[in-house]
Amino acid sequence: MIEHVRAALKAAPKRWLVTGVAGFIGSNLLEELLMLGQAVIGLDNFSSGYKHNLDHVHVIVGEQAWQRFKFIEGDICDLDVCREAAFGVDYVLHHAALSNVPQSIDDPIGANRINIDGFLNILVASRDANVRRLVYAASSSTYGDNGDLPGRPNVEEKIGKPMSPYAVTKYVNELYADVFSRSYGLETIGLRYFNVFGPRQDPEGAYAAVIPKWIASMIKNEVVYINGTGETTRDFCYIDNVVQMNLLAATSSNPQASNQIYNAAVNASINLNELFELLRSKLEKEYDHLKGLKPKYRDFRPGDVKHSQADISKARQLLGYMPTHTIERGINELLVRHKRELS
Repeated sequence: MIEHVRAALKAAPKRWLVTGVAGFIGSNLLEELLMLGQAVIGLDNFSSGYKHNLDHVHVIVGEQAWQRFKFIEGDICDLDVCREAAFGVDYVLHHAALSNVPQSIDDPIGANRINIDGFLNILVASRDANVRRLVYAASSSTYGDNGDLPGRPNVEEKIGKPMSPYAVTKYVNELYADVFSRSYGLETIGLRYFNVFGPRQDPEGAYAAVIPKWIASMIKNEVVYINGTGETTRDFCYIDNVVQMNLLAATSSNPQASNQIYNAAVNASINLNELFELLRSKLEKEYDHLKGLKPKYRDFRPGDVKHSQADISKARQLLGYMPTHTIERGINELLVRHKRELS
């Protein structure tokens, strides 16, 4: 299915808006779209994205492809900027956000302003520009306290109570998207991301995702911290799977596929103790100091769910989604790229 989509896009290029284009997921979407011959508008204010991510994409895709990219430095909280970015666009991939649980607990007002007010601006701008479809980053955090049983995959139709301001904002995004679909005819699809990882993910800072942070700490021979007992489970999803889902969601001609929410994951969980050992065992081949390394345990983070695993049957059925990367294959590719970039 995805190869047919890629071939169709190459044959008939479209115009895309990627918000949060300088971030981890946004820059990977930009790379894929430019490699497929698409025209891309990118919007970012560099609050969590980085210019070096764009520079990296520039090097990978080459000068000719880069000429099809237009960058707008601006904030999604500015409606005029959103309207400028959405003008003449076929598809919107919305990934600009305050994007993690701990940061939202530290700054709930900022999370609400960016994730709800900013999202509403994107909805309005997309509606007024008559875009074909808006695909937006939803979140597995929406499942809330419904994810406390290991081995029970989350299905899209059943959620619990939100456990953080971030989870609230992402649930409100889904409600707003549904209203805009029914009230204005704007086609929307939300992708509930489950612990996405891959190249260009920031390993630094207090809010860094676990896989890049642990890899960086292990290489530097720093302490690796595990929050809680290490029995917490996650459904880690490599970036290639997420890119595939965005392309499928934006371009699907299945009338039942639009105005839906989908899990973006693999349907495979691993606990943090297992993840630690997986990373340590792969890295010790290059770094002798990792032999026998043990993690240091500390308190569980407020707002985090204890267990998370996705049922992806809905995405398989309606979008034709087929994940290509297990967590181990994703980590293998990530480490190969990391080694290549260090050499």
